Amino acid sequence: MRVTKAIKAEQLRILEKTYFDAKPALEYSNDFELLVAVVLSAQCTDERVNIVTRRIFPELNTPAAMLSIGVKKLEMLIKDCGLYKSKANNLIKTCDILVHQYKGEVPHEFEQLIELPGVGRKTANVVVSVLYGTPAIAVDTHVFRVSNRLKLGVASTPEEMELKLQKAIPKDKWSAAHHWLIYHGRRLCKARKPLCGECMLAHVCPSAGKVV
Repeated sequence: MRVTKAIKAEQLRILEKTYFDAKPALEYSNDFELLVAVVLSAQCTDERVNIVTRRIFPELNTPAAMLSIGVKKLEMLIKDCGLYKSKANNLIKTCDILVHQYKGEVPHEFEQLIELPGVGRKTANVVVSVLYGTPAIAVDTHVFRVSNRLKLGVASTPEEMELKLQKAIPKDKWSAAHHWLIYHGRRLCKARKPLCGECMLAHVCPSAGKVV
């Protein structure tokens, strides 16, 4: 199957119709909590992150509060989240920057966010998209996998995929499409044994029935 612009448009139409109510699965109540939750989500499920943040956010929901406990204590609090040593180290460094350079606030600009320790393009894109309404496509493992299988974008790195999807998806749909692709990856287009027989995109997917 050759994936034309028309087929990509149909893929997006179906995704939007199916996942019109898709929204972030991470739980948060302020800007800082979302930033922390997204940092913790690296190589960790949203379900696990929510378990961890429900435990820590009642006391540690500001940069100053988190900075005050130090790296070692934070490590113990997030130990069940995976990569906890590097995450704790990055979060404490980020809290220090937020407290001393940004008066305890999360910066609104993408360029400022990616300068924070542990904050890459995916995290920065999620923050500016969810919090500030900036059109952005955050490429996580689900977005990367599903987009390659659909050939909505074909890329070998998340950074390359972000550029491909920016061309394939109308800008006003960027942020929403990020969530559509995540939901589809979690529910049907799984990393192992995708449920092609149940997929509403099978007729417009060049990989349908071919992934083992």
